[in-house]
Amino acid sequence: MRDNDSANTLPGSGNLSALDATSPDYGHPAREKNEKPRLPKHILVVEDDASLAALEADVLTASGYTVTIASSGEVAVLAFQQAIPDLIVLDLELSGTMTGWDVLHTLRTRSRVPVLLTSSLTAVGKRLRSRGETRLTLDHLPKPYPMQTLLKRIERMLVIVPQ
Repeated sequence: MRDNDSANTLPGSGNLSALDATSPDYGHPAREKNEKPRLPKHILVVEDDASLAALEADVLTASGYTVTIASSGEVAVLAFQQAIPDLIVLDLELSGTMTGWDVLHTLRTRSRVPVLLTSSLTAVGKRLRSRGETRLTLDHLPKPYPMQTLLKRIERMLVIVPQ
């Protein structure tokens, strides 16, 4: 004799009938009745290396973020003026007339949006400490870095952004 209910709960069956609309709600935050749907967080990636920018954008998009890529400091400032992101990933070693430090200075005259600086430079930490910001509003991730580390830093920094 076969138990049909147990057959539906085998791994790979795709049927979790115990978790249906009639299951009790124990106040899980994602199931609040009056909760507004949250929009994905918007991240501005400022990176002049096109392949790295594309990789970061792919990883961030797959993780549920909305991503805009700026390939230069000038484009980053324009993108920032059009829509203030929730977080900026900023390469300090940008080619062109605006360095990453120039972009950061320009952004800080307008907003305190969290910025994750990326660079292969070693003296970044000293300069960061002199700016009077916390690791939640300004942090440095040395290159090269694993994408998982990038995601963890972004998640930590986005904690301060209002919902």
